Amino acid sequence: MTIAAHVNHLGKVEAVALTAVPVLVALAIGFALGKYRTHVFQNRGEAKLSRAVKMRFVAPDYHLLNHVSIRLDDGTTQIDHVLVSRFGIFVIETKDYTGWIFAGARDRYWTQVLYRSKFRFQNPIHQNYKHVLAIQGLLDFLPADLVRSIVVFTGDATFKTAIPDGVFTLPTFLAYVDGQRAEVMSINRAQFCVGRLETARLSVTKLTDIEHVQRLRHRYGSDE
Repeated sequence: MTIAAHVNHLGKVEAVALTAVPVLVALAIGFALGKYRTHVFQNRGEAKLSRAVKMRFVAPDYHLLNHVSIRLDDGTTQIDHVLVSRFGIFVIETKDYTGWIFAGARDRYWTQVLYRSKFRFQNPIHQNYKHVLAIQGLLDFLPADLVRSIVVFTGDATFKTAIPDGVFTLPTFLAYVDGQRAEVMSINRAQFCVGRLETARLSVTKLTDIEHVQRLRHRYGSDE
């Protein structure tokens, strides 16, 4: 190889290296933004449930959608998770609480006791009811009873009252889903449901979060 050819070859190598740098930077930025979005839009309990479900229930039988925001006539509603499967559709509200929980299925508020302090929070069964209606409306070609309301407590809270129907700890929820083996739809129909939900959901942005929180504060006086 002549000196001129060698120099020309080095120039091409440098050009390739320089081209690769922006790609690597873009990948690094994308990875960082992905972690940032996960941090912003999923709390600890939601992330814990998402990891557990994805490890145990996989495609094509199961499809997990996280942080689903849907436009309604009176604003937006945000659903922590929707698990679409051949065995039913599970609309999931997560609560990452500790301490003691006093709960009544029909009570407007439940109570968390943490040491000597008491905190009230909106009954998550009632909270999830609107979420279920929203999913039933989007999937109106399915029997309504295939869309099931699920509330999951992912922390180490202890119920000091009877646990209402449809309320689980993370381990009991995983066992519950694992026990649902009666096929209620085909894989193709489940995938169609996922497509319908993905098309209808709003983009995950801070603006949709702010709008949703403002509506809840106006209605309930809290962010729950």
